[in-house]
This record gives sequence, structure tokens and C-alpha cells, in this order.
Amino acid sequence: MANIKTYLQETYDELVNKVSWPTRQELMNSAVIVMVATFIIALLVFVMDISLKGIMEFIYGLFK
Repeated sequence: MANIKTYLQETYDELVNKVSWPTRQELMNSAVIVMVATFIIALLVFVMDISLKGIMEFIYGLFK
């Protein structure tokens, strides 16, 4: 049981005193970057999906 208590104390100490937490502004900037990157990747996947759908419809249309 002492090992668990020591572990929890050391974990708390590390999280409070040794971890470098980002500021609110840094966190907001990172969140915006992630959202923009996610939107761009989703847009690229959408364009590829529509393009491949058109190509496949054209190819299947040749064999009807």
C-alpha cells in the first residue's frame, strides 16, 4: 500500500511542478491549427471520393 501512496505522491509532484503546461493562448492556437488541418484533409478526401466515383461510373458505363 505504501508503494501506491508513493507513486501517487510522485505523480502529483511531477504533474504540478515538473510538467510545462501550455498557456491558454497556446492551447487555443493549437486547437485552431488542428481544426483547420482536419477541415483541409476532409475536403481532400471528399474531392478524391467524388473524383473516383466519376471515374468508376465512366469505366462501368463503357462495359454496359
